[in-house]
Amino acid sequence: MSPPQQQCLQASSIRLPLQGALCASLACALAWSAPLAAQDLVEPVATEEAVQPGRIIAFRADNLDYDDEGDVVTASGNVLMSSEDQSVRADEVRWDRRSGTIYANGNVRLVDNGGNQLYTESAELTERFEAGAIAEVLVALSAGGRLAARGGERSEGGDVVLRDAAYTACPVTDPEGCNKTPSWRITASKVIFDPETNRISFNGAMLELFGARILPMPGLAFRTDGRAISGFLVPDLRVSESNGVEVSGSYHWRIADNKDLTVGTHLYTKATPMVSGEWRHLTDRGAYQITGYATHSRRITDFTGEPTSERDLRGYLAANGRFQFTPEWSLTSSIRVASDRTFLRRYDISRDDRLRSTINLERIDQNSYFSLAGWATQTLRLGQPQGQVPIALPVLDYRYRVTDPVAGGTVELQANSLSLVRKDGQDTQRAFASARWDLRRLTGLGQVVTLTALGRGDIYHSDENGQTVTESYRGEAGWQGRGIAVGAIDVEWPFVGEAFGGTQVLKPRLQLVASPSIRNLEIPNEDARAIDLEDSNLFSLNRFPGYDRVEDGVRLTYGFDWEVQRPGWRVKTTIGQSYRFDTQRQILPDGTGLSERVSDFVGRTEVRYRDRVKLTHRFRVDKDSLAVRRNEFDATIGSERTYVEVGYLRLNRDIAGIEDLQDREELRAAARIAFARYWSVFGAGVFNLTDKQEDPTFTSDGFQPIRTRLGIAYRDECLEFGLTWRRDYVNAGDAARGDTFQLTFALRNLGLR
Repeated sequence: MSPPQQQCLQASSIRLPLQGALCASLACALAWSAPLAAQDLVEPVATEEAVQPGRIIAFRADNLDYDDEGDVVTASGNVLMSSEDQSVRADEVRWDRRSGTIYANGNVRLVDNGGNQLYTESAELTERFEAGAIAEVLVALSAGGRLAARGGERSEGGDVVLRDAAYTACPVTDPEGCNKTPSWRITASKVIFDPETNRISFNGAMLELFGARILPMPGLAFRTDGRAISGFLVPDLRVSESNGVEVSGSYHWRIADNKDLTVGTHLYTKATPMVSGEWRHLTDRGAYQITGYATHSRRITDFTGEPTSERDLRGYLAANGRFQFTPEWSLTSSIRVASDRTFLRRYDISRDDRLRSTINLERIDQNSYFSLAGWATQTLRLGQPQGQVPIALPVLDYRYRVTDPVAGGTVELQANSLSLVRKDGQDTQRAFASARWDLRRLTGLGQVVTLTALGRGDIYHSDENGQTVTESYRGEAGWQGRGIAVGAIDVEWPFVGEAFGGTQVLKPRLQLVASPSIRNLEIPNEDARAIDLEDSNLFSLNRFPGYDRVEDGVRLTYGFDWEVQRPGWRVKTTIGQSYRFDTQRQILPDGTGLSERVSDFVGRTEVRYRDRVKLTHRFRVDKDSLAVRRNEFDATIGSERTYVEVGYLRLNRDIAGIEDLQDREELRAAARIAFARYWSVFGAGVFNLTDKQEDPTFTSDGFQPIRTRLGIAYRDECLEFGLTWRRDYVNAGDAARGDTFQLTFALRNLGLR
């Protein structure tokens, strides 16, 4: 007996529905599951090769006997028989060549052409290594999981039928190689394996958790190669304030290897039933999927809390896909539309406050980029007019990088056009063409110098300008033109040295940007509204986020980056400020940090320690009062199983009357604490800290919970389940504030949620 066998025999039973010596042999089989066993390294005493019609069977062993009269080959001692992708290992093999039957005895391991491994003490096989009668068998599936049975045989149709069987995807040994009880298993009176379709089906299946029989699973089936098959999914259970108790179940239809359909039903105690469906299709050019929900119920679409008197057809449709026609050309699309503004929240499908639909045709090669796109947005915010939300169609963008250097630098050409149409608001059309030249050089003293020149010509057309509430966004109606010229010189000077037992890099930076006066206020502002000085745009040629507004005049920007690295640690900080040489500030509102000659201070600090600590702090400080105008903090501390996450944001800009630049204060927190090896508790919350002084439209006193969550979960190598409690504190139409409880459950290898 080999050392692995002795070790396994000394261990306890693996506690499958088999007992005694079988349990010990199954545990030993796990130790033999490596592709190359130790005995394979021993030079065999005898080898033989037999040729069957269209098939070669090779075998080797320590001892080999051949009976001429009976035409029987007997091999013993480390026997290995192989043919194509199949093999048999055993202590002894007797091959009756006349009947075409192979009898294997003692520590038998059979590997089929799908990579599944069968372990038993004795087996009767055909010359194609197809099993006949088997007793006390363990099957290790290539896709993961193990199947054990008291016995089995092959039916006339070629199926393998196992009796008194159990299946689990859990490990049945611990890291020391000793046996352990799996978290879950499925027992069945009969298991049928179809080798043609690689399908395993169960009769009389029962799910057991930690040894307790809890749930019958009629019709359970799966494939040994891990591919999905048709069948019912395990139901979901949820309790919410808006809908009461929800039980949802789905049926998955595997139409082909490249397409499937899942249809579901959702039953509620406080709402009418809902149906859902998901279609997925993989083509030779790409893939797409379509998801939909539909019901018929009363709805609330405003803050009154009163439902409409009539029931409406309500639903949600989401579709997306991507197709690659050639290495350069591709098409990407996404469609999201809901019947009303509260449907997604009412049925806890999504908490988005807007739904975007887009289509984008792209061509990308080494030196050029082309995009022809369209965008449409459905607002889900209560009280916001849909007619004020624009449709962008078409949106065209083309860029070309000239391959040959021009005056030693690189040139990029760009053409862009945009059309925005509103049902009840301002319409705007825009087109521009630009050229940008960049020259980057390294001086003898180590400075990195970049010269930039940008020229652009714009054409705009707009009407219904008076319907835009913010006057500075309107621009002048009719046709407008604009020319833009920008020049810049940027100098970085990195210094490298030792510090704190590691390496530090100090990089002062200086940038001078100049541009003549630009006709900004005559041009509509559609994409450059939320201007705010940040570390990310401090050294940008244009600190506005879009194309419709461009900073003019002359400004000098200065700052530095400092970074230190030592084993396991990295600390990086950035700080800077800018100075404007002129006093014009028509397009820069007070409070943005850019409106006066000297800007506010902005910066960012990052701290990293391995994968345990991640801290990021971003700030903007008023240059005169040193008041913090922007304070953003994100931190993650802990491991994958135990961690704390905190996020805080405060925008204190003192800007009145401009919706895009209102003050906000928010706190986000989440934590997970692992205990007892596989268990954990978790919680999260989002809190609005904005008070009436910061925004008069708010009624909060400065602390308003938006959403909180608390739960407990179990997760091991093959099982996940948990209970989550969530509380919403704000009514949104018929998505009522209140408590929601949800039970989650997942088994590895069975595709159960």
